Amino acid sequence: MEAEINGNTLILMRGDITKQTTDAIVNAANGTLLGGGGVDGAIHRAAGPELLEECKQIRKEVLKGELLPTGDAVMTQGYRLPAQYVIHTVGPVWQGGGQREEELLANCYKNSLCLASEKGLRSISFPSISTGVYRFPIKPASKIALSSIMGFLKKQQFGTVVMTLFSEEDCQTYQSSLEDLLKEI
Repeated sequence: MEAEINGNTLILMRGDITKQTTDAIVNAANGTLLGGGGVDGAIHRAAGPELLEECKQIRKEVLKGELLPTGDAVMTQGYRLPAQYVIHTVGPVWQGGGQREEELLANCYKNSLCLASEKGLRSISFPSISTGVYRFPIKPASKIALSSIMGFLKKQQFGTVVMTLFSEEDCQTYQSSLEDLLKEI
């Protein structure tokens, strides 16, 4: 599914984010930036060991040994990935709901888009952040993700945003949410 928003393109598709050819892909990272399971592990494996080395450097020099805060974003090279860059963001772990979790999830999308825009990028691919091992329910997560992306695109001339979803079920959930949100425009 594809939607035009203020001259920008929003695409929903099922696929493998490590195969995306957008300028950047977004990694649903953990705060250590040292790789993990799910999307994070797949991106680290596909990018190669240089990605881990750059992440270690960011932890040491930029974050001063601290974890990347939930909702914040940092960028690395893409190394062996088709995408030139990887934007790493840490989604919230679902604790049962509440405004703070929703705000943190929205910040993942907003901060990633702002970073991409600041660096002059014109295309970006997102996974569904926090809906895997972090257990954020897919329906509210899809609405938060799409609302955040659409809000950004309404105000900015950016280019193309691709939601790259792992399963057909996730893709259908996002499509339903996008259809609902487009009715509100």
